[in-house]
Amino acid sequence: MQANFSIEESIGNLWEKLDGWLEAIILKLPNFVMAVLVMIIFYFLARGIRKVLKRTLLRRIGQVSIQEIIAKVVFVSIILIGFFIALGVLDLDKVLTSILAGAGVVGLAIGLALQGTLSNTFGGLILSFMPQLKINDFITADGISGFVTEISLRNIILKKSDNTVVVIPNSKFIDGSFTNYSLTDRNRIFVNCGVGYESDLQMVEDLTVKIIQDNFEQKNGESVEFFFTEFGDSSINFVVRFWADAVNLKQEHAARHKAIKLIKQHFDERDINIPFPIRTLDFGKNNLHINKEVPSK
Repeated sequence: MQANFSIEESIGNLWEKLDGWLEAIILKLPNFVMAVLVMIIFYFLARGIRKVLKRTLLRRIGQVSIQEIIAKVVFVSIILIGFFIALGVLDLDKVLTSILAGAGVVGLAIGLALQGTLSNTFGGLILSFMPQLKINDFITADGISGFVTEISLRNIILKKSDNTVVVIPNSKFIDGSFTNYSLTDRNRIFVNCGVGYESDLQMVEDLTVKIIQDNFEQKNGESVEFFFTEFGDSSINFVVRFWADAVNLKQEHAARHKAIKLIKQHFDERDINIPFPIRTLDFGKNNLHINKEVPSK
């Protein structure tokens, strides 16, 4: 009898609890529906503000990465505001206080566990606001050349000339150095060559400078520079430097390609020799001979 009474009492207490929970759910149902509506409203509000913000930023900010980061931060901030309001509607203020109190401890633990990721994230923020680096710039970093296609909170993505994609972590990119060819519209081109020792060096200099000046416009403050550099093994070498429109390696190669063809053409017309290394073996003076093996019979 005692056992049956205990079971009946336990079942009764359970039903009382369930009845209390059911009553609480029914009483809280309007608040729950209101909280869900608040979250839905704030979600679409965040999406709308993000779209409007991006359209506005497009007119004022040229950095696409900055636009994306600001839009994401605004979107997440509005969602969080909606979440906190929904908790208030559900009378979960104590839960909200506990969440905010525990956020510091959790944030510290996450920060220690994700030092590399956070380093990349802050690196992405720095790169996004760096005026020396923009989307579609042609850069060289860590021996890799390509166009910047994306700057995210984790990495920077380059598309190389052969259409392959290279992903560089932001932390590694920040710690290193890079060359940005797109910061200036004009670059200096170097062409190295050599002429035979029998050449009239003054004529070579005058002719080369005239070839470059006639085919590559030199703007204010720019000029063609010519220097003989050394007595080579088979030639007297020189370098000619000039300015050309080049914002990437392809345009730089194209300008050098054109200059080399023009120099070769005009040198051929003037019978100016561009020698190449020749090795001469004098068998007489050095008593060199070739031993021929006679096959055994």
